[in-house]
Amino acid sequence: MRKWTKSPRRLTVFCGSAFGTDPRFRAEAAALGEALGKAGLGLVYGGANCGLMGVLADAALAQQAEVIGVLPEALAAHEIAHAGLSVLELVPTMHERKARMHALCDAILVLPGGYGTLDELFEAVTWAQLGLHGKPIVLVNTANYWDGLLTFLESAVDCGFLKERNRKLMRVAANAVEALTMTGL
Repeated sequence: MRKWTKSPRRLTVFCGSAFGTDPRFRAEAAALGEALGKAGLGLVYGGANCGLMGVLADAALAQQAEVIGVLPEALAAHEIAHAGLSVLELVPTMHERKARMHALCDAILVLPGGYGTLDELFEAVTWAQLGLHGKPIVLVNTANYWDGLLTFLESAVDCGFLKERNRKLMRVAANAVEALTMTGL
């Protein structure tokens, strides 16, 4: 059994429980896990062994990084919990999952994903907008995945529903290495 020590700094990464159709999504998740491990950072993520989440966790673990998974109890019953993590925390609800992941981190990175990833992203950026935290939030725009969302956000600014300063709470990186640099960790 490996011995892990608490990393002084941790990143929460939100991402899909699927691989997506473009192999670059999987490759970027692996690159991020490897890069954060080599940088001596810990990972906090959704605790699953599938999709980009599993790839990310496996790559970080291969670098001996501390990897903390936070999984709702209902999902653990579906046998998607990653068995090789430093710590797997089970929580009662999805809301408690997001709050716990947020509490454990110093910055937030977002890889491609679906509704769950969007929910996690928008809650984090809403909390930043309200002044509840000042943690960096960085989208990793692998294969231009987030371009449609970014266009929508510009439209929201243009239409007066989003202030430009709040739009800038979400930064955009082209790849994992750039995203890590943008966090300042």
